[in-house]
Amino acid sequence: MKTRRHFLSGLATAAAATFTETLRAAPDPKKDVVIGHGTHRYKVNKEWVPAGQGRHHPILNCHEMVQVKDGRLFMIGDHWDNQMLIFKPDGTILDSWGSVWPGGHGLTLDHENGEEFLFVTDSGLWKSGSGGYRQTGRVTKIDLTGKEIFSLSHPMSVGAYEPDMVFNPTETAVAPNGDIYVVDGYGSQFVLRYDSRGRFIQRFGGKEGVPAEQRLNNAHGITIDTRQGVDKATVIVTSRADNCFRRFTLDGKYLETLPVPGAMVCRPVISGQELYAGVCWSKTPEINKLPQNPSGFTVVLDAAGKVISAPGGSEPVYEDGKLKPLTQAERVFDHGHDVCVLENGDLIVCQWNAFQTYPIKLEKIAA
Repeated sequence: MKTRRHFLSGLATAAAATFTETLRAAPDPKKDVVIGHGTHRYKVNKEWVPAGQGRHHPILNCHEMVQVKDGRLFMIGDHWDNQMLIFKPDGTILDSWGSVWPGGHGLTLDHENGEEFLFVTDSGLWKSGSGGYRQTGRVTKIDLTGKEIFSLSHPMSVGAYEPDMVFNPTETAVAPNGDIYVVDGYGSQFVLRYDSRGRFIQRFGGKEGVPAEQRLNNAHGITIDTRQGVDKATVIVTSRADNCFRRFTLDGKYLETLPVPGAMVCRPVISGQELYAGVCWSKTPEINKLPQNPSGFTVVLDAAGKVISAPGGSEPVYEDGKLKPLTQAERVFDHGHDVCVLENGDLIVCQWNAFQTYPIKLEKIAA
């Protein structure tokens, strides 16, 4: 007859075996790995966050990160009572707080009259223990101490949605005039536009009833592109399941598609003349046949929308003007979710579903 002691011993043995298998599946910890292509090559630093930080600042998933003018890095996640983490540039965690955004997903920095604010997007999708839950999402404007300024109205309350349309937003962007753009990437796939005071203006995009080349299919991320000047600003929206970005005018007219075949891209991040994005999965018919679907890398696109580097992924190759599907080439990342570009060109990559690990730093190698 087995005693409680034997039972607990068996559980411990099983847990140890599971932990060992997790370590085997985890990214290779070796140092001095260099990834990327052309002028965008990086040394991988998986130990950017010093050891021992997890005791006081636990995480589940690292979703998005921005850097404020004093150098601090704010990161949103979905831990049940530790959703905002604040880092020093050297990776030390200064503080963590937040228990009101269980589906913490999007984080956008806004500058207003010399002050900095954050837009936090709670997707409404969250986990508790082994269970997953869906509730309506919300977007909240806060200051850097976490004080709430206002929340945007639910699209049904302003006549933008019907009662049967779900609202699970994933990201926001703020235009030069202060207008706020929200993508409903886990919900009804629309872009919702509000003014700087949170008053609804319009809805555009969507997945159904629009031409296939214009549809938003998992509208995961959004940014405002001012590389051609503020007066020529456009909106770039992720269509992740279609492996591309869609470009629109500020009032929602479709302009073009920036294809990234094979790459389930997350939010677009513009720095200088380049566009950066984390890649959550690599999706091609060939890869889908593999027992374990490789996942996770990053991409860098130039001002013309051409992929010039894919750190952690296969080298970008164009044939007859078309990019061949990208795949994960090295096991550096697990589900790259966001890229924060530092002033010196280094990258901080946040990851989802990555063994509860902190972000990875990519240190740019001089060309």
